[in-house]
Amino acid sequence: MAATGFDRSVMSECFRLAEEALSSGEVPVGCVMVYDGEGIIARDRNRVNESRNACRHAEMGCIEQVLAWCTDRRLHWKHVFPATCVYVTVEPCIMCASALSALGVSRIVFGCGNERFGGVGSVLNSIDGTATRVVSGVWAERAVDLLKTFYAGENPNAPKVHGKNV
Repeated sequence: MAATGFDRSVMSECFRLAEEALSSGEVPVGCVMVYDGEGIIARDRNRVNESRNACRHAEMGCIEQVLAWCTDRRLHWKHVFPATCVYVTVEPCIMCASALSALGVSRIVFGCGNERFGGVGSVLNSIDGTATRVVSGVWAERAVDLLKTFYAGENPNAPKVHGKNV
C-alpha cells in the first residue's frame, strides 16, 4: 500500500514533532493519530529523557491523549482505535507496536525501519494476524538523517559507565 498525499501532510507534522524532540535532547521521533472524520486527535514526541521514564515514547503519549479524548466525548476507545491511523517517523518499537496491535488501530504509517527494536517487521511483527495495514518508507531518509544527528551528539542523560580502571 502506498502513501497518499494526506499521509504525507500528516507525516510533515510528525517530522515537526521529531525535530522538536531532537531540539529537546530526545531521540527524534514524532507521532500523530488521526481518527476517521475527526482529523488529528493526538500528537506527541519522545519524552524519555525529559520524564526519566523509558516508556514515554511518542506513541504511548498519543495513546494517552486518545484515551482522554474518548473520555471527554464519552466515546469508548474500543470504537475509536479501529478507526484511527497512526503516523510515526520511525517504525514503532516492540512495546509500542504491541500496544497499537492490542488497541486494534486501522493503519500504521511510518518513515524508517527500526533495525534494533522494530515491532512492525524489522525485529518482530507484533501486528501479524491483525487487520492493521502498514505503509512504510514515507520520507525514510529524512527520519534516518534525524536519528544520525541525534546519535552523532552526546546524550547528557545517558547512564555513566562504571567499571574498574585497568
